[in-house]
This record gives sequence, structure tokens and C-alpha cells, in this order.
Amino acid sequence: MITPLDIENKRFSKKTLNGYDPEEVDEFLDDLTKDYTNIYRKVTENEREVEELKSKLEHYVQIESTLHNTLLMAQSAADEVKNAAQKQADQIIRDAESNARQVTNNIDMQINEKKKELEDITKQFDVYKAKMESLLISQLELLKDVNKND
Repeated sequence: MITPLDIENKRFSKKTLNGYDPEEVDEFLDDLTKDYTNIYRKVTENEREVEELKSKLEHYVQIESTLHNTLLMAQSAADEVKNAAQKQADQIIRDAESNARQVTNNIDMQINEKKKELEDITKQFDVYKAKMESLLISQLELLKDVNKND
């Protein structure tokens, strides 16, 4: 690529016959040098900016990759926590059901024991009632005998 310095230093050979006006050529080259210098500067700045943007883009691509990996790891961790919580919940339910069955069985046994105790007490009461009735009858007979003798 031609630099602005190349244009500025360019010299043409001068011919006296049918040649170009050296002042016009120099003036044109000066104008061309100014315009080309501006364009060259802009191109250089643009190339630098493109490189800078490429660098930033690469940085952001790396950040995106890191975020993507972090998101995948977080999702994996969340799934593991969810699975562990589900297993723990299932175990708690199984334990609660087992405890409930055990408590129910204990209560059923206590109810049966209390029913048996009630039956025993009822039998004892019936025996006591029969003895009392027999005693009262014998006492009544004695009173009747005493009244007859008087």
C-alpha cells in the first residue's frame, strides 16, 4: 500500500515541451497527499478498532462459554439436590408409614388388652354380684327365721 509519505516524496521528471505544469502537479499532489493522509489515518484507526473489537468479541465469547458452563453446572447441581430431596422425602414417607403401622398395631394391642381386662372385670363383677346376691338371700333367710322364732 502506498503511504502518504510515498505520495509526498514522489517527483516527476519535468519536460519543457508538452509537459505538465509543475505547480499544478505539485498542488495536485499536495491535495492528494492530504486526502490520502486522512484516508490512510482512518483506515489505520479502523484496523486498530477492528482488532480491538475482535479482542473484545473473543473476551465476550469466553465469558459466554463460562456462563454456559456455569449454567450447566448449576442445573446439574439443582437436579442432584432435587433428586436427593426426592429420595429423602420418599424415605421420610416410608418411615412415617412404618411408624404409623407400628403405632396402629400398638394401639390395636392396647385395645385388645383393655377389652380383655374389661371382660375379666365384668366376669369378676358378675361373680361378686352373684356372691352378694347369695349372701343377701342367706341373710334374708336368717331374718325370716329370726322373725318366725319371735
